[in-house]
Amino acid sequence: MTGMAWKTARELSGAIARGEVGALELLDHYIGRVERHDDAINAVVVRDFERARDRAREADAARARGENWGALHGLPMTVKESFDIEGLPTCWGVEAFRDNRAKADSVVVKRLKDAGAVIFGKTNIPVMLADFQSYNPVYGTTHNPWRAGHTPGGSSGGGAAALAAGFSALEYGSDIGGSIRNPAHYSGVFGHKPTWGIVPMRGHSLAGALTPTDISVVGPLARSAADLELALDLTAGADRPHAPGWKLDLPQPGYHGAKGLKVALWSDDPMAPVDKRVKARIEAAAKALADAGAEVDDKARPDFEPRACHETYMQLLHAALAARQPEDVFAENLRQLDALPDDDASGRAMLLRAQTMRHRDWTRLNEARTRMRWAWAAFFDRFDVLLCPVAAVPAFPHDESEDLNARQLTVNGKSVPYFQQLFWAGFTGVSYLPATVYPAGPSDDGLPVGVQIVGPEMGDRRTLAVAATLEQIMGGFRAPEGLA
Repeated sequence: MTGMAWKTARELSGAIARGEVGALELLDHYIGRVERHDDAINAVVVRDFERARDRAREADAARARGENWGALHGLPMTVKESFDIEGLPTCWGVEAFRDNRAKADSVVVKRLKDAGAVIFGKTNIPVMLADFQSYNPVYGTTHNPWRAGHTPGGSSGGGAAALAAGFSALEYGSDIGGSIRNPAHYSGVFGHKPTWGIVPMRGHSLAGALTPTDISVVGPLARSAADLELALDLTAGADRPHAPGWKLDLPQPGYHGAKGLKVALWSDDPMAPVDKRVKARIEAAAKALADAGAEVDDKARPDFEPRACHETYMQLLHAALAARQPEDVFAENLRQLDALPDDDASGRAMLLRAQTMRHRDWTRLNEARTRMRWAWAAFFDRFDVLLCPVAAVPAFPHDESEDLNARQLTVNGKSVPYFQQLFWAGFTGVSYLPATVYPAGPSDDGLPVGVQIVGPEMGDRRTLAVAATLEQIMGGFRAPEGLA
């Protein structure tokens, strides 16, 4: 079977089912690629090759007996380091947790295994999953397969790099601030941020935590839109204690192809200016849909102020992340906040207030969020999807300077704050909306650019269907050069 490394998960699963390739043969092919090429990329940082080989042999033997484990029978794949796999480390890139080993599989990992997957490794992340890059003191730095010295994204950057490099057939990541979406964009692969709450988070946490984090979701990355939907279908659905009574039934998109599709286009905004290299590919995707019969409106916006939405997102985001902080860090934040004047409106002051807010303040922000959710619902009564950027720029050179808030990105020749581009991830995340990233081809300078396709809550199949339509019109995954 030629070109195995770049086939989609559906194609490879079909080939295994037809006996065209064995599970062990395919696994060894991917392991061989990791061993040949990953020293230069550093994507698959936790390797479980021998247990995976044992499982692949079992998959082949079961197939020979006429057994079918499920839709992923024998398929080799990877998951983000932050998912628990029994016996393997889960440290989130934190040196102090280097020796933490999971006692059980996460819900997502269990569901993938129940569908027949052979999980042979875990992929790199930034410290505490909190960066647009993927480097940490435990596993080192992951590089973009498209361009040496550039980030593959974060925090699911190792997984996106592994897919782009042909190291894995499928990947599962997580997203609270674009952590599935920006690696898909930077690395030229597909990614899906599901509607909040439809895929269980249990087992995607540091030891001892059970409560799902506000805004955060887990979801797939792949080399096709169809693979995203396959992985979502296999992992979505209620966890305990709701599973006995709640059954997920995501609505079908209600259309096929672009004809008659109502598309809103939001390709730039003064809140977070977009580099012309990115904007050109977003608008090219909108034009491709329009040429195929879609109705595109580049003036439509939801009924709220973008600045207010972004401020609500940033405060709720930092409140959610602060729950992970050790007690001494929280106490120091309180001390620093007490020392500030009440009228201090600096970024540092706003961050400290978000990290230490009272529950009363959180409920007021949640009320503002609920109003935005209703505004989005009204917006999607008029439009099927929204096309917008994932981030302001394509992949950028590594910047591992210690103060993340002091970092800058270059947008159209001007320096802008590093985290300003969270605007494009934030308005979807804070409102619990699904978003699919379609790799719309390289920019003029050869770097991948992804288009973010946003839909209404529970409209996951809608955004996935539009990604599949763009895939048919504009082409699908493109492999970077030099990794044959």
